Amino acid sequence: MRLFDQFVLLFELCAYLLLGRWIVRRLQGSLRQLAFALLNLAGLYVFFFFGQDSRLLPTFVAYLGWIVLQYAALRLFARARRMVWLAFFIPLFALVLVRYVPPSLYSSAHLPYGPFFIGISYLAFRASHLVLEVRNGVVPMPTFLEYLGFCFFVPTISVGPINPYSNHRLGFETAPPAVPIGRALLRILIGFVKFKFLGSLCFQLTYTNLLFDDHFHTWIDLAVAVLFYYLFLYCNFAGFCDIAIGAAAFIGIPVAENFANPFGARNVREFWNRWHITLSQYMRDVVFAPLSRFLVRLLGPANLNHAIAITIVVVFLLIGVWHGVGWNFAAFGAVHAAGVVTNHYYSLGLKRWLGREGFRIYNENRLIRAAAVGLTFCYCAVSLFFFANSLDEMKHIFSVLS
Repeated sequence: MRLFDQFVLLFELCAYLLLGRWIVRRLQGSLRQLAFALLNLAGLYVFFFFGQDSRLLPTFVAYLGWIVLQYAALRLFARARRMVWLAFFIPLFALVLVRYVPPSLYSSAHLPYGPFFIGISYLAFRASHLVLEVRNGVVPMPTFLEYLGFCFFVPTISVGPINPYSNHRLGFETAPPAVPIGRALLRILIGFVKFKFLGSLCFQLTYTNLLFDDHFHTWIDLAVAVLFYYLFLYCNFAGFCDIAIGAAAFIGIPVAENFANPFGARNVREFWNRWHITLSQYMRDVVFAPLSRFLVRLLGPANLNHAIAITIVVVFLLIGVWHGVGWNFAAFGAVHAAGVVTNHYYSLGLKRWLGREGFRIYNENRLIRAAAVGLTFCYCAVSLFFFANSLDEMKHIFSVLS
């Protein structure tokens, strides 16, 4: 990107943040809803569509049209006992359509639709979760303008976090939670350093830059790539989330945290309570809780632990395929399912063997904790080999090792 374009982008971002803060803090009622919705709709267009191929305009219109359809389903079916799942699955259907159905099957124009991917995974989960929040009485039915501002909220639209509507709307209450400007700007700066500086440094030693240079490599190089891809992914993803959370806080909208020192997790289950936290919470509320209850009723209370294990496998396979198309993403989910299921049965066995007091002492042992944290770090780093590489790339990596 040219220096001039960078200055223009910085100016646009600053204008968005300042306008957003003024709208949220100074305007009231329907005028605030309208201004906030229009600001984010304009932000979506300017940051992701403007200056691109002119043929992408239909994609932008289709994106907006799908939001209208989602909202209509929310209004019609969210409180209908037998139809609520129609409203729930419509946003997820959009995700499946974009991810897995070739565009030639539903479009004769063969238009590029890359920008349609902007935020589609996060939007699908936010919108479907909102259906359940409305059904359960957690939040009132939003107006269309509130729905538009929530779906297209620029700081979180591209890579999350998956901020629930119940948290988002706190910024519009009479006494919204206030974050000092300095703290919000510091959060943005920290995120920028992670994302742009540390992430870029780590990227130099990932699979792509270290092993795809047409030279032979030792197995030590593979270990280095495994380590630095893990660090790169954290700096890249957590850094962007820091920027999003800081930018939203500057405007006045609270956004859920997405990371809590994942490198300190002592097992894979705890890792997912620290890494991509909003995704874990979504899967817990939407998939794990209802599916585990169903399986317990089906298999009987005596098989509770096996029902939980089956549910864990389903959840992590869904997490894997949610991240991308390809068997390697399913394999990534399966590896994490194996880790969590192993921890599940291991913990049950330890509790029976050691008893409640012995299990507490075991968990408080510093040497055991250090070993567990080290093993979990290595396990998660190696699991990302499937996340980072397609089958052809894996074959290439092993072909250059000596």
